[in-house]
Amino acid sequence: MTEALDAAPAPVPVFFRDDDAGWGDSRLLALLDVLAVRGMPVDVAVIPRALGPALARELLLREHAGLHQHGFAHVNHERAGRKHEFGPARSAARQRADIEEGRELLAALLGDRVDPIFTPPWNRCTAATGRCLIELGFAVLSRESRAEPLGVAGLAELPVHADFVRLGPDELAARVAAVIRDGGPAGVMLHHEEMDAGAMRRAGELAAVVAEHPRARPAGMMELAGSVVAGARAAGPGAARAGARAP
Repeated sequence: MTEALDAAPAPVPVFFRDDDAGWGDSRLLALLDVLAVRGMPVDVAVIPRALGPALARELLLREHAGLHQHGFAHVNHERAGRKHEFGPARSAARQRADIEEGRELLAALLGDRVDPIFTPPWNRCTAATGRCLIELGFAVLSRESRAEPLGVAGLAELPVHADFVRLGPDELAARVAAVIRDGGPAGVMLHHEEMDAGAMRRAGELAAVVAEHPRARPAGMMELAGSVVAGARAAGPGAARAGARAP
């Protein structure tokens, strides 16, 4: 990864997305502190039904953390096949109702700190989900880079490329390096609940490389999708959720 950065003709944006806020609170706060010390921003995907007042207060204190919606309850609704909370077994109306209720739950506890970004549990959703997101004023969808783009007009897609928990250090570095060579942005997915002390240390080391290397640019997701979000807001009412932070 460092060699790819050394060869980059210009600084390459790198972002971290941590999933499943609402579970494993102590590990989440530990990870946020590790990244803050290294000067690395992080976008936190928050499960609306799992968020409580105590964690919400702690998240509001972390100015380096962007906050956005992670599904609704992180529950699988498929009877067979791969897990989805927002999958083919559910109608658009049911999906929309869950997304809307989740948005309201987060707004009640986090206010205008919630960005108009949606990360579906297990990084899976349908085109119907994307259309619901647009109707509800979301601007950005984030899944894994292997997912086929939904192609929903007005919905920016900002994928993650490397799973920090499930990949070994060498494979993780290789995947990030490949995206850096393509010019980025490179997204790293974290799962704080599954990270022990050793994983926290490695995350800190990776964050330090990104924060200190002259050819890496630590970035937040709203910043990277900013031009699309700005265009959606300019389109008028309903294009972006009221109260969302400006990128």
